[in-house]
Amino acid sequence: MTPIKRAASSREDASGLRQITTVHPRSYNDAKIIGESFRDGIPVIMNVTDMGEADAKRLVDFSAGLVFGLHGSIERVTSKVFLLSPSYVEVLGDDKKVSEAQATFFNQS
Repeated sequence: MTPIKRAASSREDASGLRQITTVHPRSYNDAKIIGESFRDGIPVIMNVTDMGEADAKRLVDFSAGLVFGLHGSIERVTSKVFLLSPSYVEVLGDDKKVSEAQATFFNQS
């Protein structure tokens, strides 16, 4: 097994944060835009209000896997708006309590 070398980059310094990508996906095919931006260390605001429930759930699942794989985080802003943050970005906000109605969006089977 060969270890993967990680290149040191300035993106690990949150004080250098200069860009946030906002995406209004219309289909699951827009996952590529989200993935490429996040992989490049750019926080992504993902608004799935224009998507059907099934595709929105798939995209949220994709995003959850993406942030897990790249050691980031995903935060719900509203019931259908999510913030994907790289590991070096700290998200501060009000109380983290989520209403029961909002919580069910993640728990759909």
